[in-house]
Amino acid sequence: MADLSTMREEYTTKGLHRQDIDENPFGQFELWFNQAVEAKLIEPNAMTLSTVGTDLKPSQRTVLMKRYDEEGLVFFSNYGSKKSKQIAQNSHVAVHFAWLGLERQLRIEGTIEEISKSASLKYFLSRPRGSQIGAWVSHQSEVVTSRSILEEKFDQMRSKFAKGEIPFPERWGGYLIRPSLFEFWQGGKDRLHDRFEYHLEDNGVWSIKRLEP
Repeated sequence: MADLSTMREEYTTKGLHRQDIDENPFGQFELWFNQAVEAKLIEPNAMTLSTVGTDLKPSQRTVLMKRYDEEGLVFFSNYGSKKSKQIAQNSHVAVHFAWLGLERQLRIEGTIEEISKSASLKYFLSRPRGSQIGAWVSHQSEVVTSRSILEEKFDQMRSKFAKGEIPFPERWGGYLIRPSLFEFWQGGKDRLHDRFEYHLEDNGVWSIKRLEP
């Protein structure tokens, strides 16, 4: 067994203070996301999505956030995938952003729902042609015996849709995550990290609490 006990990074940022954070978690999210983009972090919109189906076994994978506003966060997927099947069974999800280059991470919890077909179509039409074909080729999460089968299917679809626009696949579309909790984590010296949790109360107001590291 590998011993990783000596692997340690000392966090050097100035920390995060209550008076410096936005009263609205979406405002704080936008600030941190824009700073992650400006810092040229790899895939700053990549988030780990956690889902749990009726078997109560959690599952995780990384998806790419493609839109956000005060309604929530949007990503796109195959509606026949494992994550989609779990979402259909349990609409409670969690996501995690790891902006380690800024010594930051962000947890979000909430509920999830499909977006409208028209909104999914609008995004589908903005994708590169190869990505559009890929949405037709992949039966996400199903077993395939070799990559060559996928490549052959891709070539077949490319020939089939060689002329004109590629039609919208019914089994593909977007999801909206509606947050009810945000936790902003900033690394601190001597492991005294700064953690602020925003919780959506029943009256629609966000409460803010500092958490111990």
